[in-house]
Amino acid sequence: MKPLLLLFPLLLMSGCAATQSPTASSAGNVFYGDSRAVETVTNEFGSTDLQGIAETMTRSLLQSQPIARGNRPLLTIAEVKNKTSEYIDTRAVTDTIRSQLLKSGAVRFAVDTNAMDTQTEELRRQNQTGLYKKSKSKKIGQMEGADYRLEGNIISIVKRTRDIHDVYYKFSLLLVNNESGVIEWADEKEIRKTALH
Repeated sequence: MKPLLLLFPLLLMSGCAATQSPTASSAGNVFYGDSRAVETVTNEFGSTDLQGIAETMTRSLLQSQPIARGNRPLLTIAEVKNKTSEYIDTRAVTDTIRSQLLKSGAVRFAVDTNAMDTQTEELRRQNQTGLYKKSKSKKIGQMEGADYRLEGNIISIVKRTRDIHDVYYKFSLLLVNNESGVIEWADEKEIRKTALH
């Protein structure tokens, strides 16, 4: 019985060790973190901001009248314009919003302007090179025009004193009816980040 009592704390400790987060590797200070955890390394635009914007905008857009009708409209998305003074990968913001909207099943997406060259080149290859069976190649002139266009921008206002660095971000997104030119939906997400020195 005594050896079992001595063995129990060791088993308990080894069980706890197996459930802990990975720690620094022997090769350096590298470890996995939670990709959804709040990132507070700096007050610059970061992953937490990207995730928050994408979730807020997706939720709001899915509740808008053109999408909530349930007829799976065809959208195209323009890359978000960066009007801040810092580098922000707006393609990542755009891609995340598109991915979340597609996962909802409520909308479809046509290729955007950045991918149009690739799309038309693929159709040319199938129809003009003689490499494909005519019955199997996709026909030119069959692409669908998008019903709506998503476009947006992100701006920032930066204020600094000797002790405080404050950054205000505003992300705006709107849905435009391509045929009528009418703005059917718009929303904004604001973020303020303050660093004390």
